[in-house]
Amino acid sequence: MISAQGLSYSYRTRFGTVEAVRNGTVDAVQGVDLEVAAGEMVAFLGPNGAGKTTTVRMLTTLQTPTGGTASVAGHDVVRERAAVRRTIGYVGQSSGGSEHRVADELHTQGRLQGMTAAQAAARTAELVEQFELGGFSGRPVAKLSGGQRRRVDVALGLVHRPAVLFLDEPSTGLDPQSRANLWDHLRRLRTEHGTTVFLTTHYLDEADLLCDRIIVIDGGRVIASDTAEALKGRIGGDVVTLETSRISDAATVVARVVPGCDLDTTPDGVQFHVAHAQRLLPELLRALDHAGVALESVSVKRPTLDDVFLRLTGRSLREEGLPARTAPSDGDRTPSATEPLNTEVTT
Repeated sequence: MISAQGLSYSYRTRFGTVEAVRNGTVDAVQGVDLEVAAGEMVAFLGPNGAGKTTTVRMLTTLQTPTGGTASVAGHDVVRERAAVRRTIGYVGQSSGGSEHRVADELHTQGRLQGMTAAQAAARTAELVEQFELGGFSGRPVAKLSGGQRRRVDVALGLVHRPAVLFLDEPSTGLDPQSRANLWDHLRRLRTEHGTTVFLTTHYLDEADLLCDRIIVIDGGRVIASDTAEALKGRIGGDVVTLETSRISDAATVVARVVPGCDLDTTPDGVQFHVAHAQRLLPELLRALDHAGVALESVSVKRPTLDDVFLRLTGRSLREEGLPARTAPSDGDRTPSATEPLNTEVTT
């Protein structure tokens, strides 16, 4: 349903750090290859400025690639933009601020998608109920809170029941109950309608719980693509920490019971990585007891997706204030400052 080969986006600029700008050019996305199967739910993750939003904007025809090719539902994103747009739903990062009522916005979206007035009215009522919009469906969108507007944005993207749904950080600003409601709706979309979902998010639990596969992008390149469990397994398994005053003796026992493990000593004991630590601990604790090594505490930490990001990129996905390197959109360039490499700018 989604395919990209060598997808790239570069732009010229006079601004930015020396590291980001080479000869006046910034490579925001550098040769992205990816495949998403029909009905698959994929999380597209990376630190701020990694190229996530630029990639999504190219796949949704909002930004023209400067290199490579991509197709959505079999339609080329450059040559067949209209066909791509008829197939997809897109929820961007920015919330709408219309002065029209919520129900009117949904109804109008349905009519624009070719529905009859009766069909649009029925679909509006269905979405109002599903996203719990009834309490403010008669209010202007601009008068809603940020979280309420976000729910309206997601509902608008689903009016026409798209075959492919792109969600760019859809749950930002939502309260826990609204996030859980959104997750349930996304699960139903896949199980009941076979919808393909391509999701960017900074909520790692969202990616872990919802998605079949995770694609990691950093520096404009895809650096990993696998299931959440497989990615966690790459960092060496569970982290086991033993606190004891007999550090050397504990290390000797661990090395014997878990040969070849990644073992480190700490000021308070020893720490090592091992797959399926819960299966190993009974044998290890017996061996330590037999050797007379008294333990003050034992802890086991399962790897998280944040651990994966730290290992893959050298920084945490949760870090704030990372330098953004997102390319400008086609519609809001400043010709004198930034210019996509293959686009002619006229005034």
